[in-house]
This record gives sequence, structure tokens and C-alpha cells, in this order.
Amino acid sequence: MLWATLPLSFFLLFAAAPCFSEDIQDQVHIVYLGEHNKKTRTIQAIEENHLSLLLSVKKSEDAARESLLYSYKNSINGFAAILSDEEAAKISEIEGVISAFPSKERVMHTTRSWEFITMEEGLSDADRESMPSRANYGRDVIVGMLDSGIWPESKSFDDKGMGPIPKKWKGVCEEGYAFNASSCNKKLIGARYYIKGYEAYYGPLNTTYSYRSPRDSDGHGTHTASTVGGRAVPGVSAIGGFAHGTASGGAPLARLAIYKVCWPIPGPNPNLENTCFDADMLAAFDDAIKDGVDVISMSIGASGTPRKYSSDSMAIGALHAAKEDIVVACSGGNSGPELGTVVNLAPWTITVGASSIDRAFPSSVALGTGKKIEGQTVTPYRLKKGKMYPLVYAGNVEVPNLPRNISGQCLPNSLAPEKVAGKVVVCFRGAGFRVGKGLEVKRAGGAAIVLGNALANGNEIAVDAHVLPGVGVSYGDAIAIMSYINSTPEPTIAIGPAATDFNVRAAPVMAAFSSRGPNRVEPDILKPDITAPGLNILAAWSGSSAPTKVDGDPRRVKYNLISGTSMSCPHVGATAALLKSLYPNWSSAAIRSAMITTATRINMEGDPITTAAGEAAGPMDYGAGHIRSSLASDPGLVYDANYTDYLLFACSSIKVQMDPTFPCPANPPPPSDLNYPSVSVTGLRAAAVKVIRTVTNVGQRKARYKVEVEEPSGVKVGITPKVLRFRKVGEKKKFVIKLTAVGKGSTAGGHVGGSYTWSDGIHAVTSPIVVTLT
Repeated sequence: MLWATLPLSFFLLFAAAPCFSEDIQDQVHIVYLGEHNKKTRTIQAIEENHLSLLLSVKKSEDAARESLLYSYKNSINGFAAILSDEEAAKISEIEGVISAFPSKERVMHTTRSWEFITMEEGLSDADRESMPSRANYGRDVIVGMLDSGIWPESKSFDDKGMGPIPKKWKGVCEEGYAFNASSCNKKLIGARYYIKGYEAYYGPLNTTYSYRSPRDSDGHGTHTASTVGGRAVPGVSAIGGFAHGTASGGAPLARLAIYKVCWPIPGPNPNLENTCFDADMLAAFDDAIKDGVDVISMSIGASGTPRKYSSDSMAIGALHAAKEDIVVACSGGNSGPELGTVVNLAPWTITVGASSIDRAFPSSVALGTGKKIEGQTVTPYRLKKGKMYPLVYAGNVEVPNLPRNISGQCLPNSLAPEKVAGKVVVCFRGAGFRVGKGLEVKRAGGAAIVLGNALANGNEIAVDAHVLPGVGVSYGDAIAIMSYINSTPEPTIAIGPAATDFNVRAAPVMAAFSSRGPNRVEPDILKPDITAPGLNILAAWSGSSAPTKVDGDPRRVKYNLISGTSMSCPHVGATAALLKSLYPNWSSAAIRSAMITTATRINMEGDPITTAAGEAAGPMDYGAGHIRSSLASDPGLVYDANYTDYLLFACSSIKVQMDPTFPCPANPPPPSDLNYPSVSVTGLRAAAVKVIRTVTNVGQRKARYKVEVEEPSGVKVGITPKVLRFRKVGEKKKFVIKLTAVGKGSTAGGHVGGSYTWSDGIHAVTSPIVVTLT
């Protein structure tokens, strides 16, 4: 999953799990056939068609049946089977087959965060409460969670006072190890698990580390589910009492449907990382659509080079969901701050970056010179108050012959105990997991760890429940500590206790780990779309997983603080659930538009949002900006789109007919003309580019909107007409945006950003503009 930055740099590193090697002949492939012909096809006929395709490359019917893992026959038409590359290539050439591609692995990318979202909008207490209340707190909206499962005993999933399960629900509560029908209730209305793709690659599941059932052995799935729809639970906190308060999901009366698709990677510490296979996820999508979910939240994504939409299981599944107007929220990845790292790139999803909230966990560090530095931590362990401890840099106390490229990073078995015992060790982020570095200091007999940020992490500190006393510090402060170590023969340090602090006014700040644009599949669609709280988020946790997720850590918690776009995604999923409750007839595109056009680029101090490095952030960092759920409930205008629009987009963007019943026209509209709530144009030259958009009035019956433009540097923006007049709700108006390169505002290939806003004096409907000049 776009594994958030769990207390280890679990998600920050966005380390790729082992993937299928190109020279493996027999592996799971997905054969995608697009839509079902429901008028002439029964379930039996669909299955027979899938088998007949397999028989065209297999030697016998038995071999064909044995190779078949999943037959997708609900909304999605296709199947997953064990094929050689040669067999897959032959099937891909058969008429009616859209694509045949290997089932790759994917990785998994609160008391304060929801309060922060509404505080950040500058609304009164009454107004902040108004939107969730008007939306009945998401009552009876069904949110499907594709993740690592659920810990059903958590108080966050109590169904006390909830009414009957909605009649539209068609799903099941699938039983398995340590999970039976009574594990579901009126809150957790359904649960399934999918493991065939995983076991086809790794072999039988090691049940020492995971449950063969929807039960969550990891914590990630429980965390994301409670962030979306957890009930309000007072008096909770992370280990050590940090972040104490009432934990609640954004849509606490929404129903949750669990689709477990992620499993531990075999190795010395399996639950440290999970993996999720395409074949299993597509089966989950197929069921979720049939089951009747309204929203899908999916904190999962790929690493490496992205696939085009017709060969991307998540894009395929989300397209079929969009056809049924199911909103799909996806995490954008944790490979930032480098450009071009964002994943989940289909325009029929909403892709979410990660940013901070106004809460911190300060811990004072005192150097022997008397200089004080403020770090952050949530470890429950403390050094003796007032005692100065000897301080060393990890690179100076390592075992002999350690490679220089990993020196100073406190990787396993790198420290020499005779040089570390009783001392505080400065380690740097980089390779390895953050909490793993603390484990190494403890193994070597160190008294505490000071974990210094790498340059890319800047001032952002993802807090950790270390297994010993410790504190994280910014890159600049880490360099200052190193200068002190190098300036004195006997450096010393004291680390004070940590606290929970609120109202950090510079928030939100873009997390360094949050993946950045541009969109590598279709640069004329801006990704990420939006940002939401993803740094140090408190939510429910699995009762079988340590807060560090590290073997050997015996601690267990009910709520845990973790970070990543995995944590920001469910904030958007919950907002979608609230909007779905308010406007059940809105399309998924309209709901996505409402969130994007009401986002903000301003922090709580009234200044532009910055990156963790202190630089001005832009659309490649946060898309349209930071989510404002209350304002999204009254957007004024929306940019709508439907399934046919997406098929036309695919015809133009990737030149693939993604539905066999919908032939691509000879000249489909360009990708930039998809009616998207942002504008991205790549390769703007001397000739002007025109982009067409259409807005739908969802505000007052009669309205007059006037446009204002913030031009990107070096680009002239003209919008025609400049005024839109509406006489009724639901009325649509078209306008044209003309972009012309002028002057020397940007070097060739550089991204420049601006925006345009339609305003009627009540609503401000803002869309980002991103232009790449050539």
C-alpha cells in the first residue's frame, strides 16, 4: 500500500517489494476484456468464455482450469491466470482482449486531524460542526476499504445506536481464521479477503505472521478504516499518552466494508512491509462494485515506472467503479520530494498527497555548550532528568570495514558495542527503517538515539515510538549537533521529556515523503489532485501488531501514530462519504470536483503553504491545495464527467479502446479537454493552446460568476467568456481557456503554476493551472 511512513521509514522510503522478474516464465497475468455484454452473457457464459481463452493457449481443459485464479464476472470482465509470457502475448492478440499483463506487487503507502481540517478553514465552531451534521455524519454511506484487513474489536468499530444495514448492501462477512460472522456488525457490515495472487507468487501464507481471514495482523488497514469512519472514542492516545483526546473518523456513521488484499512479505521481519497483488486487488474491486459500496478508499500503489491505464489494475478497477459513480480515493505515494514520483494517475480517481497538521510533540535537546534544540518524539522512554550523557556520531562508532555509503545510518549490526555502551548515538535517516535504527542503538548498548533528518526531509519530523529514549531532529539541527561533536573531545547531551503541543501555526506543510507530479502517464492531467493530513496521524491499531511493527517489540497498543499518504487518503475518502450523504445523486466526478475547487493554498498564518524544506509549495506538490471539507459541501460550481468522457480520454491519451462496445472515434478530443477541475498543458510553444471546460451550477438558482486569473509566470491566460450567468440549478456553461507563452517566465521544460477562480461573491471556485514550456 502506499504504505505511509509508519514509525519506521516504512513508507518514507517507499521501498519496492520484490516484483516478478522479467525472466520468470509462469506467473500470474491479468487478462482484461473491458465490459460485459450483459444482454447476452450469463455468469456461466462469462466463465466459459474465460476458459475458452485459456484453452487457446493451454494443452487441456484441466490445465486451463488449474491455471485460473480469478474469473472477474461482476462489473469487470477479465480473469487472472498463471501464464507464461508467450501465452499471455498470444491471448493479448485475440480479438476482444484489451490487455494482458503480469500481476505485479503493490505496496501500502485521529484525534486532531479532522479538527485541524475544519479549523484551517477559518470557520466558527458552529460552522465547522454544521457540515458533518448536515451530512448526518455519513450515515448509511458504504465505504469500501482495500487494505490489510480490520481489527473488529476496536471501539472505533462499535455499532451501538446504528440502524439496520442499508438494503442496497449485497456483500458478505467472509469467515476465516480468528474471524467469524459475529466479527461483522452494523458498522463493519462486510469483510472479504483475497490471497490467490499472493500465494501464487510466495507460496502458502505463513500463518505465524498473518491471519487467513479479513483480520488485520498489520495495523495499516485498521488505521485507515478508523480514519474514514471510526466512531467517536473519548480518552484515547498513542503509547506514552501522546495525542490524548477523542478519536473519530471523518464520517463516523458511515458503514465500512473491508477487502483484505495486502499480506506480509516473507523474510526476517514479515510484517514490517506488506504487499498487495494486482490479481487480488482487481477481484476486490469486482466484488466491491457488486456489493454496493459508495466510496472506495485505497491506500495502495505501485513503485517504479507507471503503467498506462489499460494495464494498471487499480486504474481498471477504478474505471469500472466510476461507471457506477463510486468515488475512488487513492494515496499518491511516499517517494517524494523528487518530481515525477506520484502514482495512481487515472483521472477518474482522486489522488492525495500528504501534509502536516497543527500538532507537534516537542522534546528539548540540550548540548554540553548549553545550546538547546527542539526535536520531536513519542517514545515513552526517558533518560534521567538533568543528566548529561556522552554523545557520539554513529559513523565514528561502527564496526570495521563498513561501506561508506551506509555509514552513520545505524543499520542492523553496524555499531560496535564497546564504543556505544551508555552513550547517546546520532544516526541519520536514509537507508533502513527509522525505528530499526533505534533497535540497533539498543542492541549495541546505547542509552538513546538522536535521529537526524536527511537533507530531503528538511524540517519535517515523523515521530516514532522508539524502543529506547530518543528524539528526531531537523536536518539543520542535525548538522548543528554534528558540528558540536566535531568541535569538542567529549561532547555531551541531555534529552528532555516530550509533550503534545497544538496550534503550530505554519501548518499545513507539505510532507517531504509525499510523492510529487508531474503525471508520468498523461502529463496533461495534474496529479496529485489534493493534499490532506498525513503526518503523525492517530487512529485505531491492530491488537496483534507492535506500534513499531518490528519483531521483538512486545508492546501492543489500541491507537497508533503513523504517517504517509496512506493516512491522508482516508481523510479524502471520508469527505467523499459526507458529500455522498449530502448529495446522493451527484456523480463521482462532481464530488471530486467539489473537493478540488475548494482546496486552499494558504496555511494557518495566512501565508502560502511551504514544503518541509521551507520553500514555497506548488501544484506539483499539492495539486489544488489542502482539503477543506466544509467548503466542499457548497462548491457553487462543479466540473462533471462520465464514463463515456473517460473512454474518450483513454482513446486520446493512451490510444486504447478500453470498452469493446465503445469504438474510439477517428479524432477524439485531446486529453487536456477532459472536463477536469484543474488544467495542465505540456509543451506550450509559440502557438497558443485552447482548453475547453464546462461547469454545472450546484449553488443558488440564479447566479452570476466572474473569473479572475493568476497567470503562471511566462504564460498569458485568456478566458472566454469572462462572466457566466445561470438561471437554474443544474444549468451548464462552457468556457474556453487560451494559454500563450510570453516573455521568459520559465526555462524550457520547467513547470509554472497559476490558477483561475470563478466567483459569485459567495463561492470561490478555484482551479490550478500548470504549464510546461518548450
